[in-house]
Amino acid sequence: MPDFMCNVLLDERFMDLNIYQYGYEKCQPLHSYGPFIRNNYLFHYVISGKGTLQVENSDKTSSEYKIQAGSGFLIEPGQITTYFADRAAPWEYCWVEFGGLRAREILESADLSRKNPVFLPQASENGETVKKEMLYLTSHSGESSLHLIGHLYLIMDALVQGSSRKREIQGGKLSKFYAREAVAFIEQNYARPITVEDMAARCKLDRSYFGKIFKDTMGESPQNFLIRYRMSQAAQLLVTTNLSVGDVSVRTGYPNQLHFSRAFKKTYGVSPREYRQMNKLM
Repeated sequence: MPDFMCNVLLDERFMDLNIYQYGYEKCQPLHSYGPFIRNNYLFHYVISGKGTLQVENSDKTSSEYKIQAGSGFLIEPGQITTYFADRAAPWEYCWVEFGGLRAREILESADLSRKNPVFLPQASENGETVKKEMLYLTSHSGESSLHLIGHLYLIMDALVQGSSRKREIQGGKLSKFYAREAVAFIEQNYARPITVEDMAARCKLDRSYFGKIFKDTMGESPQNFLIRYRMSQAAQLLVTTNLSVGDVSVRTGYPNQLHFSRAFKKTYGVSPREYRQMNKLM
């Protein structure tokens, strides 16, 4: 297997869970990534070696986690993180970047969150199951989107069933229905100048009540979710097409390119042009 493999999946039809990219890397000593802000969830499973995850907290302090082989770590959307390989025993890991309406609920079932980012399996065989499913993605990149999404579900199940801290999550089905309706509305209309009032109207709910149940279900306000979704679409267009920044801006709901560039830099930490130069696939 090569020392580095990365695959991107560009298919927005899957609302409950979706893959954005996945891959594998055997790192050199002290190889680092960050500080960086992710737009989606990102989970790494450490196959061998060890390394360190550093997370900047909202109060400007930082938390540090030592990660060993046989465990993993989660990065949530909007977090500023840096992670680097050990000098003497650099890590080898596989990763998957994902999102979707059910992502937060599933991760909570495994007790993985911003406060508890480290995955510790109940037993070594549970970690092996997670590793097997994640490496399957990397070695089957030519399969259909539906096939790969199916294996993302198996990865999520392995995380929940194998977590040493797994727990049952209680939740209202009606709230999830309204959140699902709002996310579907965003997916269909993000290129238009839609508002939170439009989302609430789609669900036939009062704006304040809609905002509360959306945040309770999704973990963020509908406005923040809309911005993240637009920025995710913009990032994909920048990486996979030759559209100008102005065209990308318009296609993702920002007729004003300056406003778009400011929002993009706030999300990713770099300008749209810099992001394209760093990640260009074509």
